[in-house]
Amino acid sequence: MGETRQHSLLLLLCLSGLARCSSTMVFWTAKVDLKYVNSNGELEDKSCVCGLFGRNSVLMEARGVVALPTGDPEGCDLESTYNHNASSPPWIAVVKRGNCTFSEKIAAAVRHNAVAVVVYNVDGSGNGTIHMSHPEVGGIVAIMIGNILGSEIAHLVKNGTEVILTILPGSPHGLWMDSYWLYFLSIAFLIVTAAAVTYFVFLSASRLYSLNAVKRAENRLKTEAKRAIGRLQVRTLKRDDEETASDVHMCAVCIESYKAGDVVTVLTCDHIFHKSCIEPWLLERRTCPMCKCDILKALGVEEQPKEPSDAGSPPDATVITVTGGDAIYEVPLTDPASRDPERHPHRYDNRAFEGESEEARG
Repeated sequence: MGETRQHSLLLLLCLSGLARCSSTMVFWTAKVDLKYVNSNGELEDKSCVCGLFGRNSVLMEARGVVALPTGDPEGCDLESTYNHNASSPPWIAVVKRGNCTFSEKIAAAVRHNAVAVVVYNVDGSGNGTIHMSHPEVGGIVAIMIGNILGSEIAHLVKNGTEVILTILPGSPHGLWMDSYWLYFLSIAFLIVTAAAVTYFVFLSASRLYSLNAVKRAENRLKTEAKRAIGRLQVRTLKRDDEETASDVHMCAVCIESYKAGDVVTVLTCDHIFHKSCIEPWLLERRTCPMCKCDILKALGVEEQPKEPSDAGSPPDATVITVTGGDAIYEVPLTDPASRDPERHPHRYDNRAFEGESEEARG
C-alpha cells in the first residue's frame, strides 16, 4: 500500500513536471538491488537504500545488466566503449566519479544506449553520496552510490560475474520532509505552547493575587468598621424626643420616620439613623449617608487611599423630572469643602438636618 502510494506520487510529479522544478528543494533516495551468482554457484541477492537520484534524473524504475567502461573507469571519453553484449538485455553503466562533469559521464553512457547510469563516489569517501547535478543530460535514470558498494560491483564485473542491477525510487527528503525538521518543528511548537501556558498561568496568578489583596484589604476595613461601629453612640428614642415629635425627622437610609422605641446610632457627625439600617451601610461604605463623613478617619482609623477620580469627569448633579416628561433642570451638588461662593448649598430632604447644617454655619 505504501509503495503504491509513493509510486502514484512519483507518477504525478513526473507528469506535472514538478519533480525537476522541486529538485533543488527535495531529493529522492534510491533503492539498489543486486543479483549475481557467487564463486560457489549460489545466487546472491543484496538490497539497500543506498543511492541518491541526481537533480535532473527521471524518478522511475530501471533494470539491466551492469557494464563498465573499457578504457576509462570514470567514463569521461565519449568514444570509450562498454563491456556489454549488443544482443544482451538492457544494461546499466557503472562509472566512477572524477575527471569530468556528471553530465559528460552520463552523456557518454547514453551515447551507447544505456538505460541508466550509476556513478559511485571517489576512493576514501566510504558510503557517502552527494545530490549530483547534470542539467545538460536529462530523460534518463541517474543515481550516485557510495564508493564501497560501487567498488564491489566493479570488482565483480571485472572478474566476469554478471550482475543484474535494479534501481527503484525510495522516498523524498528535504527541508520540510526530513524527520529531523519534523522533530525540530515539534519541539518548537511545544516550546511556544509551554511559553503561552506559562504566561497564562502567570497572568491568572497575578490577577488572583491582586483580587485576594483587594479582598484582604476590604476584610481589614470591614473589621476596622466593626470596631468603629462598636464605639458609636447607640440610644433608644423616647416619646418626648425631638426625632419622634414630628414626621419631618426620618432615617435617610430607609426613608421612614422615627418612632418611640426605635434604636438609633449617632455617627461622629451627629447624624442619626436606625441602628439596623446604618450598620450594614457602614460595613460596606464606612461613610455617613448624609454628609459623607468617614467614620474610620473620624475615629482615628486610617483607610487605604482610593484612586483619584478623573479630573475631567462632570460634577454630580440632581435632576428634577416630571412624571412622563424630560428633565427640567440640573442643580450641581455642593462640595462641603469647597469655598466657591457660586456653588449652591446642598439641600437635604430632611429639613431637620438642613436646620442643623445652617446652625453649624452660623
